[in-house]
This record gives sequence, structure tokens and C-alpha cells, in this order.
Amino acid sequence: MARELILGTAGHIDHGKTALVRALTGVDTDRLPQEKQRGITIDIGFADLTIGDVHFGIVDVPGHERFVKNMLAGAVGIDMALLVVAADDSVMPQTREHLAIMRLLGIGRGVIALTKSDLVEASWLDLVRDDIRTLTAGTFLEGAAIVATSTKAGVGLDKLREALSEAATATPQRTSDGPFRLVIDRSFVLEGRGTVVTGTAWSGRVGVGDELEWLPVRRRVRVRAIQTHGRSVDAAVAGQRVALNLSGAHHSEIARGHELAAPGSLEPSRRITVRLGTLADGARPIRHRSRVRLHIGSSELMASVRLLDGPEVRPGEYGIAQLVCAQPVVARCRQPFVVRGESPVTTLGGGIVLQPTPGPISRRDPASCARLADLGSDDPSVRAETAVFFRDTRRWDFADLEREADLAPGSVKDVIEGLTSDGRLVAVPASTDAGALLHRDRFEQLTARVMASMRALHAAAPLESAIPRSRLASELAYVEERLLDGVLDLLARRGDIRMKGDGIALSSFEPALSERQLSLCEHVDRVYRDAAFRPPLQKDLAVQLDASESELAPVIELCVSRGRLVRIGSGFVLHARREEELRQRIAGRLREIGEMTVSQIKDELDSSRKYAVPICEYLDRIGVTRRVGNVRVIGSRAETSTDTCHS
Repeated sequence: MARELILGTAGHIDHGKTALVRALTGVDTDRLPQEKQRGITIDIGFADLTIGDVHFGIVDVPGHERFVKNMLAGAVGIDMALLVVAADDSVMPQTREHLAIMRLLGIGRGVIALTKSDLVEASWLDLVRDDIRTLTAGTFLEGAAIVATSTKAGVGLDKLREALSEAATATPQRTSDGPFRLVIDRSFVLEGRGTVVTGTAWSGRVGVGDELEWLPVRRRVRVRAIQTHGRSVDAAVAGQRVALNLSGAHHSEIARGHELAAPGSLEPSRRITVRLGTLADGARPIRHRSRVRLHIGSSELMASVRLLDGPEVRPGEYGIAQLVCAQPVVARCRQPFVVRGESPVTTLGGGIVLQPTPGPISRRDPASCARLADLGSDDPSVRAETAVFFRDTRRWDFADLEREADLAPGSVKDVIEGLTSDGRLVAVPASTDAGALLHRDRFEQLTARVMASMRALHAAAPLESAIPRSRLASELAYVEERLLDGVLDLLARRGDIRMKGDGIALSSFEPALSERQLSLCEHVDRVYRDAAFRPPLQKDLAVQLDASESELAPVIELCVSRGRLVRIGSGFVLHARREEELRQRIAGRLREIGEMTVSQIKDELDSSRKYAVPICEYLDRIGVTRRVGNVRVIGSRAETSTDTCHS
């Protein structure tokens, strides 16, 4: 089975790129009428070439400086470069610019073709070779084969094929694992078939009948038919030039720069965090808040540069920035890009994406800014750890980490298990999905915020022995409930907090009472104990104790939380000893006579119906009694309940 690679041409205008491709493949990649008339390449063209067991999809790009944006659109997804230099011209401006662009795009292998060699003397050829070696020193083309060719004389074509084949052996093929992604460079209609798009398959595999997501539009389309290199096939894989016949989209709606991807694998964003570098021989720096032309994938769009670690990026240097884009873009971590000036339109630099879907990051947060650089690390565990850190408490899954940490398909689980065992990620208790894993630093920050919120709530209600969980959740509304519950469970296991029912308290907290409140507590205790089963209403008790209801309410709540009072119903409490007496007397009486009405219970307690009804409902709830029609009988929990004492 042939290996699939994308080979892209590069070089100055009129250096013979298109003629060389035609000589190698027999295909004239200049398809537009104006290209035929003017004799120059304006837009990208395509051909294919098989050498041994390697099948090259060739992308021929224009060399004129006015069409560099088209060159950039064609350069996406290139695995190998064919740098073309005319022997009679030697190195020219677009030779340098195209080489710089290929370096910025991360292309790692290539071959150099020295065209029109029949027009110069051998000594001149040697000088041009020296120029090329000087130009490519320190680049991915340093040491690359330089093959002298002439398309008119048919010289050097076989040697060029050999050089391409040799370079291909050292060029890794893109994996067909993982989600499919196609960067669109053309859209047109075929009569009787409908919309057709073409592009380079960047990753994954696509088959006839598959559903894809059209981005950044976020609409689903279906694949009706597939062609690769002019042949109809059932499936296409990464590293191939692909034409897809689609249903669900009109060709006039789809533009160069759009993408097709496995549903849910990519997320559009108007903001990306990047490592941004400038060309060493650049004429000017990139400054904070400057506007640039961003070339990413096959798209070109305007973006504002928001530098995070300085006022400018000087020529030959790197900085961390966020690019705020005029339209949504889709990207993955470590995806390369190029930026050019707004005016004049020259290549300024480029870099790699660090965060494809970030939130805003403050320039006043140097620690986070410094940490962003780790997303460009060659170590996948470092990238994964950093991506989880910037996720903070937001939910994530394996697909998110594949995109946000540039992890190989299928490797996420092992990477996450390693980070968890090393303690760099913390598994939140009582949670089972991957999104319940937090970065250790974020977990400690979250627990600190929980503890701080609890201290503040205790200070605001010093008489309450416990904080209602709902009140704490309201204070931390930005934290998912499942995550907050897990953190509280862990804090309780560590002994930092205590939980009882729906109440939460710091383990070190005890209600702080003033002398007045201590006095009220004692009076409340005495009044409710003496009132037996005819307890006073809170407003009446306030008058009796010469206190306001707002002053009395927290004292009563404190007595309830301390077990001195027991809440029977809404606004109705009994002294704890009276509640214990209640359970024992009613349970004992029921054992004697078998059943009791509300009226009998009222008489037994020397109470009134106003109190007897909620008392009966309370006894039903705790299982001391059970209602059968209009009477109560002994309940299933009578023995357990009557053995329980309140302090």
C-alpha cells in the first residue's frame, strides 16, 4: 500500500514551479483562464505523483508577492517542500519569504530543485548552490538535496524523483487515527451531483455516508461521494488530497478557510492564545494592540494582537499573545500559523497555537502567562497538565484534551492516569467521569475558596452552628454542584469541615455568643421546658423576653442546632426533654390501648388541637406512630426512637 504525503512547491515567481510539476506529472496545474493568458500562477493548483511506494499529492503555489495569501492557503497540511530556485536568477525575495513561511508552518523535510540549469554555466551553478546553502543554513532544508534540472532539456528529472523518494522515507505519514479534519481550499458545483469541496485531509479518515461538522458555521453535512487524485473511492485518509460531494450545504455558502471535521472534535473561537515569533530579518516588531493578517488553516482574517508578556515582540524574538479575530477560527494546540502586516502586506512572523478556545487572560497575571508556554512543550504530559490547569473547574472530556493539548488519539487515558498517580491531578471524590479531575493547584485554590467562603458565612451568622449547603452553593455559584459536593466530601474526610444533614461547618467553628445572647439562650431553654406541649409562638416569646424577633430567631436556631430544642413543624419547636417525653408517652400509651385519635393524643399531652395536629404529623414522620384512617397506631421505629435521647 502506497504511503500518502502532500508535497508543496515554493519559490519566486517565474522560477519554473508549474513547469517542473508538469514535467514530473504531465498535469498543468494552471487551470484559470487568466493564468493561461498571463503565464503566471495566481491560485493554487493540484497534481499527483507516484514514486515507488510513495504517492504524493502535489500542491503548486503561486510565487508572485501579490498572491502569497494563496500560497499560504495551499501550504496547509504540506508534509514535504519542493523549493524551486531558477539557476539564472538565484535566490530572490519570494524564495526567502516562502522558505520563512514553510519554517513557520513547521514543515520538516524537503528537496531543492535548481531549475533552468541549461541556461547557465557550471561555475555559475556552483555559485547559486552556495547562495542556496547560505539561505537554508539552520533551516529544515539545511543539507537537503539540490538537484539541477531543466524541463526543456529533460535534465535532472529522474534525479529529482530519487531525491524526493529519499526525503519521503524520513517524512512521517499522517495518522488516520483520531477525528477526521479537512481544510477546504475550493468549493464548486458539479451538474447532477451538487456541492463539491476539495482540500487536504489533515487527520483521520472519512467514508461515504459519514456525517461531518461544517466549521465555523457549525452545521452538519453528509458525504455523498469521495474522490482522491481523480479516482472515486469509498474512504479517504490523512495525507491525501480529497474531493467530497456533500449534501446539506450549497457551494456558494462554503468558502476557502472553512473546515470539515468529525462532529464535536473542533470548537470555533474568536480568540486564540499563541506563541508568536517574528522573523529574524523582519523590518519591524509586532506591538501590543497592533492589527495583523492571520493565516491559519486555509483562511486569512484580520486579528488584533494582545501581547501578554511585554509591549512588543522584536525581530527574531518570541512572546505569548492572544489574537482576537474578526471571525471565528478553528484550531488545535500546536497548530502553526503565519501573520502578515495589515499594510504593507509583508510576512511578519508566526508561531503555534497554545489555546484554541481560551478565556481572557490578564496581563497582570505573569504566573499564568509564563505557564502558557508549557502548552508548546514536546512532552505530552506537560501539555495535558497545563491544559487541565487552564480548564480550572470547567468540565472536560478526552476529546477536549486531544484538541487542547495536542495529544495523540488513544493516548489521553494513559497520560491522565500518569498525571493522577504523580499527584499532579486530583480526582474529586464521589465523581467518576474524567471531568472530575482537577489540576492540583486548581484543587487547592478551590478548597481555599470554599474554606474562605465558609469563614465569611460563619462571620455573618455567628450564632448558626452550621451553614446551609444551599447558602454556600449560592456563594460559589460558578462551581458546578457535583464538583462542590465532591470537594466538601473530601474536606469532611480530611477533618477540615463537619457535615450533618444539609448543614456544613468548619471543624474549628463554635458559635460565639454575647452575654445578652447567653442570657436569651437560658431563658428560651427555661420557657420551652416549662411550656411542655403548649410552646409559645416566637413573636409572643419575643414580647415575653423583651427582645425583637430578629434578635430571638438566631438564638432559637442555635438552640435547635445544639439539640436543646427540636423542630416539630414550621415555626413550631419543643424542648428536647419534652420531645423525648412525647415519644415515650405516646409509644407507651399505644402499646396499652392499640390506637389513638388526635383528640386522645391532645388529652394525653394536656395540649390543644393547634399543637396536637403537627405533633401527630411529626410522630408519623419519625416512625413512632403510623396513621391508619383517623387513628394512630404504633410505628415501625417506635422502639429505636424512644431509646434515642436528646441532650
